[in-house]
Amino acid sequence: MGMNKNTVFAWASFVMFIIGIAIILLGVLKYINYAIGFSVVGIGFFAISWAFNALKGRV
Repeated sequence: MGMNKNTVFAWASFVMFIIGIAIILLGVLKYINYAIGFSVVGIGFFAISWAFNALKGRV
């Protein structure tokens, strides 16, 4: 089973989305004082995940 570039972009997008969720939840549930910073970083991961998803089929 070979992975082509679209599959790689799909997996990278999925993994970054999960990491973004984890970072936001970590900030909200564990480090309340730094929740805004964690949320900004998590939203950044969402944006990069969206960009990877948009690149599927174009590169």
